[in-house]
Amino acid sequence: MPRNSVNYEEDFYGWTVEQSRLLRSGELSAIDVANIADEIESIGRSDRRELKSRLVVLVMHLLKWRHQPGGRSRRWSATIDEQRLQIEGILGESPSLRPSGAAMLAEVHAIARARTIAETGLADEVFPEVCPYTAEEVLSRTFLPER
Repeated sequence: MPRNSVNYEEDFYGWTVEQSRLLRSGELSAIDVANIADEIESIGRSDRRELKSRLVVLVMHLLKWRHQPGGRSRRWSATIDEQRLQIEGILGESPSLRPSGAAMLAEVHAIARARTIAETGLADEVFPEVCPYTAEEVLSRTFLPER
């Protein structure tokens, strides 16, 4: 395949194959540096978005667990466990995201609170405006909030 014969905008998959080949063969002067840098940054943002998304689901279920004790079920605890396992996986592959998880807890809580209010139909006042859990509690495999 000739150097840079595949256009990034026209055939992304073909472009990735070509760039990988160029990198592996040491043809560094032929690589598409700008687009490779953009893609690497995008991967990092994707991991951060996934961490945030999983934290929202986890905090939602912790809020429901605390404020709807009659609705507690194996399904809820399974969802809590699954989110924690997936978050552990993300943080295991990208440990530098660990401080981001703790830092985003306030934002995550605000989103989780709004979604939980909408989902449960319970009054806003039922759910605290400030996250009642620490990052350690949220991520702990054994923590479940009680009233």
